[in-house]
Amino acid sequence: MQFYNSLKNKHERIYLNYKKKFSLIAAVRLLLALSIIVSVVQFINTTQTYYLLISVILFIVFIVLLTWHQKIKYTRNLHKKLIEINESEIAYLNQTSIPFYDGKEFIDTNHLYAFDLDIFGPKSLFHHINRTASPMGTRTLAFKLTNAIDSSKIHLHQEAIKELSQKIEFRQLMTATANLANLDQKAYHNLLSWSKQNIIMPSVFLTMLRIIMPILFFSMIGLAYYTGNVGYNYLANSCFLINLSVFAYQFKKIKKELIEADKIHESIKQYALLFELILKEEMQAAYLVELKSEITSTKANAHVAFEKLSQLFNNLSSIENPVGAVFFNGALLYHLGVYKNLLLWKKNNAMLVEKYMHIFGEFDALNAIANFSFNNPDFVFPAINNQFNINLKHCGHPLIPSKKRICNDVAFKEGQFIILTGSNMSGKSTFLRTLGINMVLANTGAPVCASNAEIHPLPVIVSMRMSDSLTDSESYFFAEVKRLKQLMDELDKQVCFVLLDEILKGTNSDDKRLGTVKVVEKMVQKKAIGAIATHDLEVCNITSSYPKNLSNNCFEVEIIDDELVFDYSLREGICKNKSASFLMNKMGII
Repeated sequence: MQFYNSLKNKHERIYLNYKKKFSLIAAVRLLLALSIIVSVVQFINTTQTYYLLISVILFIVFIVLLTWHQKIKYTRNLHKKLIEINESEIAYLNQTSIPFYDGKEFIDTNHLYAFDLDIFGPKSLFHHINRTASPMGTRTLAFKLTNAIDSSKIHLHQEAIKELSQKIEFRQLMTATANLANLDQKAYHNLLSWSKQNIIMPSVFLTMLRIIMPILFFSMIGLAYYTGNVGYNYLANSCFLINLSVFAYQFKKIKKELIEADKIHESIKQYALLFELILKEEMQAAYLVELKSEITSTKANAHVAFEKLSQLFNNLSSIENPVGAVFFNGALLYHLGVYKNLLLWKKNNAMLVEKYMHIFGEFDALNAIANFSFNNPDFVFPAINNQFNINLKHCGHPLIPSKKRICNDVAFKEGQFIILTGSNMSGKSTFLRTLGINMVLANTGAPVCASNAEIHPLPVIVSMRMSDSLTDSESYFFAEVKRLKQLMDELDKQVCFVLLDEILKGTNSDDKRLGTVKVVEKMVQKKAIGAIATHDLEVCNITSSYPKNLSNNCFEVEIIDDELVFDYSLREGICKNKSASFLMNKMGII
């Protein structure tokens, strides 16, 4: 918290300094503009070249100030974004709000664990982690949280996240720069679609006209001026009209190359700055070094290529100005030249656009996970093994504030499964989610909420939150059975980490008990690792048949001073105390 306050104060001082400079230069520019007008009026009234010279000098100074003004405006806006970033982190750590996108678009009730573990949506894991500033980064982060990394590469991601977590000012600068790019999902898809369009270069004839006709036009003007022959004026006018005709012939094709996004060139320019920022940053982690090497090529670095593309789109966008379009194309066939250069850029670089944007998305997502690591210094990066050992010491739910979080030790070996019992509100479901979310974090290379951790990365399958589907005419029970079928199909392919919470709730108690026992037995045969929570204590008897694979654990409740007291501590054995009848009696229901 103190670190974010310090950064916020630092950027506020810089922002105020640039804000004053911006206002001062704005005033000077206004004064210069008025002075230029006065000088021009004086020149018209007196015809003295002295006033014309002053006007020219003042205009040059005005242009220089304009360029400087734009740079100051950009720096001012950048530090304003940096202030907002730190204010958001302070609000988040103070638990006053979670001012980040919650990823609700990624909610998928059919995913094997995302819906059950609240990976997306308000107050979800994604909501807490997400600091992405680009559509690519947002989608990449969502993908990482729903698709486990190859276990052999997890340590590479861990090292990258560890390094980035300590590069806080670099990370914030990258986020602020990306925020200024303002490339939304629509603009991003338009850019990718544009890069994949077929390229039809202008004919040789049009290319020759683009060179010859402007030369002829200015030659006729020059001859008319030096000879005084009005015939050359007519020829110059003819060249101008021919150029406009050529431009009109190509107008639709040129307009087609303009991406349907407001000020796309500014967004692309910001990404050029982002790639330059990444390339300049010294990085040690092998995965970060690999990503950096991917945004360079034998022709040009990514930032050089995107800077050129930004310039081309900016130049081409001036076609929207009808007066400028008529003048520049009548005289120079200007937009035909820009159009050809844009097509040449696409021909040489278009195949790299998606690749470069994907790589930035990877940096953006890693940045978010690194920020999660920085905000949770007590979390640990688990040691990775391939012996199916999962050992979590002092493990808690990563989204519960540390002051309220209750932690437990839990360990699994190959083929081991826990049958978990406990009364309502005792913590069974929270414990299952604790295990599931920490496994998901481990599978992304992120730190987990534990004091010490060793994990064999495994696919996660959860059945905790089924619902009736009116759209599919699907009952609650059938939805559960479908999920269990998915579970068994996955276990046929590989060992999985399975979490089940009170399955088969949509049937009668005898059928439910028998079905639950059969499911547990099947999972034992398939060497699943994980836990199942149940209220049916008779299910616990199955552990005697599989002592090496099954164990009973529970959460107890105590009645102290006529009040229910939950300590949320995991114990060995079967739950003995009950809370439902006590609570209903206390409330006068029974």
